[in-house]
Amino acid sequence: MVRQIDEAWIEDAVERYRQIEARQVEFDKAVHTVEVTVRSPDGSVEIVVNAAGTVTDVRILGPLHTRSNTELAAAVRSTVAAAADAARWAREKLWAETFGAHPSLREV
Repeated sequence: MVRQIDEAWIEDAVERYRQIEARQVEFDKAVHTVEVTVRSPDGSVEIVVNAAGTVTDVRILGPLHTRSNTELAAAVRSTVAAAADAARWAREKLWAETFGAHPSLREV
């Protein structure tokens, strides 16, 4: 049995693939440039993280002589955890913005 090739379907599939590839490149660039800043609850630590999850800056704010090592370490740990959550949120938001309007393969 010989199958007929639907040229229009193939061209449409290739075009969709190219669009997905272009959006993936756009997404990959965006996750490395979009940054989120998170502060510890007491305001002593500030961490900047990009949507890819890379910490790009850590700032200790205010005087250190009034804080114990344990307090500062706890503030850093909690802020790092919050920064990881913020990076995940930013990545999901970028994903939705980049691919949200694209039709699912099941819809095709």
